[in-house]
Amino acid sequence: MFSLLRHQMSSCYGGRRSIATVISGNTTSKLVRERLKKEVDKMKMSEFRPSLVVLQVGNREDSNLYISSKMKAAAEVGIDAAHVRLPNTSTQKEVLRTIMSVNEDTSVHGLIVQLPLDSVHAIDMELITNAVSPLKDVDGLSCINAGKLSRGDLNNCFIPCTPNGCMELIRQTGVGVAGKHAVVVGRSKIVGAPMHDLLLWHHATVTTCHSKTRDLPEQVGRADILVVGAGKAEMVHGDWLKEGSVVIDCGINHVPDKTKASGKRVVGDVHYLSANQKAGYITPVPGGVGPMTVAMLMQNTVISAQRFLANMD
Repeated sequence: MFSLLRHQMSSCYGGRRSIATVISGNTTSKLVRERLKKEVDKMKMSEFRPSLVVLQVGNREDSNLYISSKMKAAAEVGIDAAHVRLPNTSTQKEVLRTIMSVNEDTSVHGLIVQLPLDSVHAIDMELITNAVSPLKDVDGLSCINAGKLSRGDLNNCFIPCTPNGCMELIRQTGVGVAGKHAVVVGRSKIVGAPMHDLLLWHHATVTTCHSKTRDLPEQVGRADILVVGAGKAEMVHGDWLKEGSVVIDCGINHVPDKTKASGKRVVGDVHYLSANQKAGYITPVPGGVGPMTVAMLMQNTVISAQRFLANMD
């Protein structure tokens, strides 16, 4: 895969890199899905099929799109996936009842609750997330899995899909993480916080920046590896970056664009046109981290099924 990345490098002028190498999430996710399909095919030889349930509350259009991509990926890999949709009138108790039912179903190996929850009733998201069995929590969002990750127990937990996808993209560059200075911008429970833990337990020196960080450009400028998940369009500028750094952009933002039929376009949290003149490697938006998030969800589901199958022996 490293060779696939290298051939995209443009020529250098005056000993300086003229443009960053693009780390393609589309290409990498395809490789992951192909590997997973082979592993699933092996399980099917013993009449065993990995199974995933996606639980949705309400009918948000953006959630429907995300779920559609997950169902498509599951079908490609060979995972049996079921989309369970509860009405937006569902109460917290009803949602919990459905989760408990799936937890107890031994034929299901992965359960994700699509966020945000779209209900007319108040629902405690933390309570719902933690109700999912840690053994089926393939999103890696429960406090049990988060706690194991924070303590470095990486082989005995489910790692959240977006940070795990980011690590896979970093690996594809051939740049080692150990001993590097990594900077994470953002501290969300889904991306920033677990990203910090993953980099730390892969032996990087990690700085986490957030809304209260006073010297953000200075901190970013120290990063050999930069992961941005702040949710603010094009907030990181190219002149902030360390020359030759690895830049992973987790942002998905919509900005006005009159040239587009929709009147808007998707951009990341990094200003791509300036950043790709300074970085060594960079992920595009779209087509970078997004496809990897779905691929890692499939990987976690396959891992869960393999653990279940091993315990049957």
